[in-house]
Amino acid sequence: MIRILGIDPGSQRTGIGLIDVDAAGKCAFVHCQMLNLLVDTDDFPARLGKLVFDLEEVIEQWQPTVVAIETVFMDKSAMSALKLGHARGAAIATVVRRGLAVNEYAPRVIKQSLVGSGAADKTQVQHMVKLLLSLGERKLQADAADALAVALTHAHTSATAGRSGLASSLLLRRRR
Repeated sequence: MIRILGIDPGSQRTGIGLIDVDAAGKCAFVHCQMLNLLVDTDDFPARLGKLVFDLEEVIEQWQPTVVAIETVFMDKSAMSALKLGHARGAAIATVVRRGLAVNEYAPRVIKQSLVGSGAADKTQVQHMVKLLLSLGERKLQADAADALAVALTHAHTSATAGRSGLASSLLLRRRR
C-alpha cells in the first residue's frame, strides 16, 4: 500500500489531500484539509513558517510514503507567482527533510490526467475527484480537492509508468 500526499501550494491557503493506492492501483480517500496560512499579521515569512509547521503535523499524523505537488503557474502578477514559488519551496523543503520523494505536476497535466482536457475548469476537476474516490455528495473545499487531484495524478502516472516498464528505465537513468 502506498500513501500519497498531494499538495496544492498557496501563500494564503494550501490544500492537502491523502489517498492510499493498493497493489492493483485502486485509489482510496484517506484525508483532505485546507491549511489556512493567514495569521494575525500580514507577515509573509510567518505564513511560510505556519505552512512548514502545519505540514510537519500532517506528515507526522498521516505518514505518507510519497508526495505529489503542483508546479508554479503564472497568474495575475509576477509577485503572486513569486509568493507561490516561496510556498512551494517551503513545502518541498519540509517533505524532503522528512525523507519523502517529491513528484511535480503542472496544472494542465493534472487536468488532462483527471478530466481528459488540460483546459478543464475547477468544477470538472472536483467532479472527477469525487467520482474517482467515491466521495458521493461530500463537500470538498477547493484547495483540498485540488490537492487530491494532484495525488490522483501521481497514482495514475505511476501506474502507467509501471505497466509500460518506464519506471525501471527512469530509475536507472536517474542513478547514472
